[in-house]
Amino acid sequence: MSEPILHSAIPYEIRHSLPGTQPVPDDDWLWVDEMYAPQMAYRDWLIADRPDVVHWMGAGSEGAARELLSMSLDKLRNRNDFSVSAGQVVRPDGVAVSIDPEQPLVTLGRIAQADYCILQRPEGSDEHLLTAAILCFPSSWMLAEKSGRPLTAIHIPVPQYDEGIARRVQRLFDGVQVGRPLWRANSLWHGFPDLHQPKSESLPRRSYGPDAPYFRSERQVIMRLPETRAVVFSIHTFVTRNPGAVSA
Repeated sequence: MSEPILHSAIPYEIRHSLPGTQPVPDDDWLWVDEMYAPQMAYRDWLIADRPDVVHWMGAGSEGAARELLSMSLDKLRNRNDFSVSAGQVVRPDGVAVSIDPEQPLVTLGRIAQADYCILQRPEGSDEHLLTAAILCFPSSWMLAEKSGRPLTAIHIPVPQYDEGIARRVQRLFDGVQVGRPLWRANSLWHGFPDLHQPKSESLPRRSYGPDAPYFRSERQVIMRLPETRAVVFSIHTFVTRNPGAVSA
C-alpha cells in the first residue's frame, strides 16, 4: 500500500505477562474500528493478488471453517453496520461481498477486519495443530511455514515461548469454553508500518526497541466453536506511530 494504515491509538490496555488472557466482555469478539475501510481494501487486494500466501485449509478443517463463517454471519445480522442477506454481506464501507460456502475463510476474510486461525487437536495428539487460516496481516511469520504444525512449532522462533509457557498455552486451548471467549494483546515495535509483513522463521530476526517509528499490537481472541469443538484464534491488528520517535 502506498500510504500507511495507522490508528490514532490502541483502544485497550496491554498486559505483558504470558499468556495474559482475560474474558471477552459481552462476547464482543468481532470488532470494527476507525481503520476498517482501508484495512479491508488492503485485505481485498491481498486475497485477490496473493491467495496462496494468505489462505490455507487443511484436510478435515472444512466443517470448522463453515461453522466459524456461519457463527460470524449470525453475529453480524444483529448489528446495524452490516447488511446480511442469503447470498451476500454489505460491509460498513459499502462493499458487497458474496457468501461462498466453499470458501468460508476467504469470505470471512473479506468481511471481518481480523485474521482467523483454526486449531484442532486430533485424537492422540499432545497439542492443537493449525488446520486452516486466513492470514492477511502476519507480523514476521509465514502461513506456509506454520500450516499443519503444532502450537510449539508455530511459535518458533519466539524466545519467550519456553516449555513452561507452551504447557500453559496448551492448557488454555484445552480449557476454553463455548460461549466464554478469552482475549489477550501483544506489543511489538516495528520499523515499518505495513500490515502485511510475512517473514520466514529461518531468516535473522531484527529486534526493535521503544525508539522504533511504529508500534503494533494484536488483539488476539481465543474461542471454541460449539459444534466442531475447534479452537479459533483471531488476530485484530492495530498500528500507530510512535510519538517519541517522531519527535526525536
